[in-house]
Amino acid sequence: MGVKALGMLSGGLDSTLAAKILVDLGVEIVGINFSTGFCVTEHTRNFKDETKKPLRPNEALRLAADLNFKLHIIDISKNYLPVVTNPKYGYGANMNPCVDCRIFMFKHMRELMKQFDAQFIFTGEVLGQRPMSQHRHALKTIECDSQLTGLVLRPLSAGLLDPTIPEVKGWVDREKLLALSGRSRKPQMSVAQELKMEDYPQPAGGCCYLADPQYSKKLKDFFENNEKTDLTLEDVIMLKVGRHLRLSTQIKAVVGRNEKENNFLKAYESGRHVFRVPDHASAHMLAEIKGEPSRADVQTLAGILARYSDAPKESSVRVEHQFGENIETLEVLAMDEASLATWRL
Repeated sequence: MGVKALGMLSGGLDSTLAAKILVDLGVEIVGINFSTGFCVTEHTRNFKDETKKPLRPNEALRLAADLNFKLHIIDISKNYLPVVTNPKYGYGANMNPCVDCRIFMFKHMRELMKQFDAQFIFTGEVLGQRPMSQHRHALKTIECDSQLTGLVLRPLSAGLLDPTIPEVKGWVDREKLLALSGRSRKPQMSVAQELKMEDYPQPAGGCCYLADPQYSKKLKDFFENNEKTDLTLEDVIMLKVGRHLRLSTQIKAVVGRNEKENNFLKAYESGRHVFRVPDHASAHMLAEIKGEPSRADVQTLAGILARYSDAPKESSVRVEHQFGENIETLEVLAMDEASLATWRL
């Protein structure tokens, strides 16, 4: 029986090269693509403006088709939330719990090795590329905590790391693995050209919302105004959509930025206060309010939506406010930009 490896594949340039190298070495691979609920690419695909350049297909699926191996997309989002709310090794520059994230995924990979009868796992990690999770100490910590010491092959940086079990046992020829390091992707692009990979995915920034400063700001705001354990998958989704304005510890508004976001927010009206401008083209707005809002609060929220409508800014605007079955109509002036700026997250 031949050697089989289980690969963590995002479909990015690094994991694409790692898979290609092992396939060329005659290793049978099975790909795993984890869905955490925080993927930027999938969200962008769902909310893409079709008038602009279309997005590429799921790169991990395309890679599997090109190299002729099976890919399994596994949703780990429900059990992933504790990694975000209480990471043992803390956060990176934003709200990215990278070390805990890798440990969580590697533990899943260890169990999947048994299921797929794989001898080792591989990743597209490059030594020194990610400041929090891809330095030597972090790599060893992640392997140790996930009980995979010696069983994680990193084909792009193997020449700079201690030999792994697959290399020692001769399952993989160490001499044919790479010795890349650092944050530049130019070496990977050169390797892709050497391997005659003409249509490889272009290197990009972070693919995880938890490393995004704007998303992280909204997530921090959530944690500051709620218990961390209150975070749900619905909250994770809502934090990705629209403009977020924090008026107080009790009140936050979410305003759609385009037709797709407006339609999306309409599906999440239950349990939230809904604001509409019936006489003019307008964004859709939901307000998350703890307790009973005052009349002044409702007037302020209505004024915010009036600002995000096509109604004349100097004239009174009719705004509908609905909560449950109750609907009321207000006449308000559009909120001034200075006030919006103080509330916008």
